[in-house]
Formats: sequence, C-alpha cells, structure tokens
Amino acid sequence: MARPNDADFRSTGAPAGSPGPVVLTTPAAMQRWRRDHPGDLGFVPTMGYLHEGHLALVRRAKAENALAVVSIFVNPTQFGPGEDFERYPRDEVRDLQLLREAGVDAVYLPSAAEMYPPGYQTYVTVEEVTRRLEGAARPGHFRGVATVVLKLFNAVSPTRAYFGRKDAQQLRVIRRMVRDLDLPVEIVPCDIVREPDGLAMSSRNVYLSPEQRAAAPVIKRSLDAAAAAWAAGERDAETLRRIVRDVIAGEPLAALEYVSLADDETLDELDGTVAGPALLSLVVRFGATRLLDNIELA
Repeated sequence: MARPNDADFRSTGAPAGSPGPVVLTTPAAMQRWRRDHPGDLGFVPTMGYLHEGHLALVRRAKAENALAVVSIFVNPTQFGPGEDFERYPRDEVRDLQLLREAGVDAVYLPSAAEMYPPGYQTYVTVEEVTRRLEGAARPGHFRGVATVVLKLFNAVSPTRAYFGRKDAQQLRVIRRMVRDLDLPVEIVPCDIVREPDGLAMSSRNVYLSPEQRAAAPVIKRSLDAAAAAWAAGERDAETLRRIVRDVIAGEPLAALEYVSLADDETLDELDGTVAGPALLSLVVRFGATRLLDNIELA
C-alpha cells in the first residue's frame, strides 16, 4: 500500500509499534489512501471535540463496513459573523486517542487552507429545505455545510456516511443534496445519544455553567410532554407547539428561540390537524449557548 507523502501525513502520537489510524491532512492524500483501500467504507464527518454521540456513529460505521474513516474539521464557512468559530471547543490530541481506541482506519484532518485555498469560490446551495428554521436563523449556514460535506465526500469516497438525528435539518439538507447531485453514497441517520438526564449530547454543552447545565434537561422534558400528548391523540399543530412553549417557560434560565412543528421531509410548518409524519424541533438559549433538539412524530 502506498503511504501518503510525508507532507500529507501526521502521526497520531501513538507509541512506536502500537496500532492506530493513519492521519491524512490533504485531499490528495485522502484520495490516494482511498484508492489503495477498496471495499465498503463508513464515514463519520465531525468538527472534533468528540463525545459519545460521535463514537456511537463510529461504532456503527465500523460494524457495517470493512473500513471506517472519521474527519475532524471545524468548518469556517458554516459559521456566521459573531458565532463561535474561534472559541468552538477543540482537543485534537484527545480526539485522536478516542479514535485510536475506537479502531478507526483513518482520520482525515485537513486544514482550512487545504479545504479553501486562495481563490476558492465554489459553493453548494440547497434551496427550499434550507429556508426555514436554522437556515432562517443562521443565513449562509447550510451553504457552508453542503459545501464542506460535498468536499469531504469527494476526498473520502464513502459507501455510507453516518449523521446524527440531533441536527435534523442538516440531515435533511444532506439527503437532498445527495439525491439531487446523484452522489453514490448512502446517508445513514442515527438516533440521538443523550445524557442520563435527557440532554442531547453536543460539543457545545461544555459552554454551559453548572446552573445552566442543571436547567438544560428542560429541553427534553418539553419534547416529552408534546410526545405524550401526541400519543394520547392530540393532533392540533398549535396545541403541540404550545405544550413545548409552556414547559420551557417554566425554566427561568431557558430562553426559547423557536419551536417548530413541520413536515418531516420538506420542513414546511404545519397548521391545523397534523395528519402525517412531523418533526417537532426547537432551539433554546442558555445565556450565549444555543442548543437544539427534536423528536419525530409519526
């Protein structure tokens, strides 16, 4: 098997002779490695600062494929002005150790200069499904997401790519891009991994103060209250949204940014009687920290 050029390769820091993933730092090196390693490949794209939610995706990728690759790249093009790009949590040494323990075959760890070299000017825009929810709250966010995911797919050439359901709109944007551009990759959605108290795992949870962290499970409680009403037969869209709002309003540290009950595929907001599969999602702020969560109602 050909080894990448030294300039394209970084040691994982493992002791000499110990097993560990190869770390590839340029698109060309990643593409060469993939050509040298045929077979089904499961891919988990991440921005690093890994937690159990990421590792659950990695385990599934390993279980369902001959090869497993994880990317770590904090993508500047999906952050807007004033967002947390500079302070987004990073711990590359810890991430590589976790991936070594998980038994991944390769880690793709490009720099921003490799992904967006001088003169870069090509972006991917997915239209209708990005206009609402996070697309409305964070203009340009999904242009950055779609662009970087397509570039990662082009470098890694995965058979399957694994995405968590927590970022529900992102999952639907990626599925639409894959369908519309005829990309030869299967998108595999994976269940949300939660803390014991119900808070969805997120790299941004580290921003929460102890008091905010104690209050944050109100997000899941609000969704559970609406889900219980749904299970009891409630089908009025505004009633279900109001249930979420009322629960969040009971927590002084929580500020509801939005709650949505939308068509599960198009994300068009629903009114009146809900007849089919729907996505109930919300964003709640605790101070400067913005957390999102959702459940699917079917």
